[in-house]
Amino acid sequence: MDVNHRQIQCYTGDGKGKTTAALGLLVRAVGAGLKVAWVAFDKGGDSHYSERRVLKERFPEVDIYVTGLDRIDPESGKFRFGVTEEDKREGERGLRIVQKLFNDNKNDLIVLDEINSSAKLGIVNENDVLELLRHKPANIEVVLTGRNAPESFVELADLVSKITMVKHYFYNGVKARRGLDY
Repeated sequence: MDVNHRQIQCYTGDGKGKTTAALGLLVRAVGAGLKVAWVAFDKGGDSHYSERRVLKERFPEVDIYVTGLDRIDPESGKFRFGVTEEDKREGERGLRIVQKLFNDNKNDLIVLDEINSSAKLGIVNENDVLELLRHKPANIEVVLTGRNAPESFVELADLVSKITMVKHYFYNGVKARRGLDY
């Protein structure tokens, strides 16, 4: 296979580290001089994601697109479950961003953070994502992250890493910690 033909990678599973793995790949790609875009699905709001701040400050060459509503109440810190019509509109907006990035064909790597779980939850339509991925330019590497990757994504991907939880401090009452968990 042509070395310039880029692949689809999928990081899924119930363990911590899918987004973190994608960030590591992003750093490697930037270090190699590749052009990178990051599209965050279902991760609205700015205060909860430390990686965005460091990417904006220290990796200005990375294009960042944030979609989704803020699911964490700023006062109580509680997470909002369930999917609204506005969540779905934000998911569709994210897919339009990815389509534009594919059409522009200026990136070497595009990370679709939380696309797996967004498809599983119905925030984005699984078939719409598949159609988009099937028509990605051959010179763009795409990374899909999020738990519960639909089987269709797993089948389409060229590389699948399943991150399995063996033990997590959350179950001992440790809340998510800024800079380590988000």
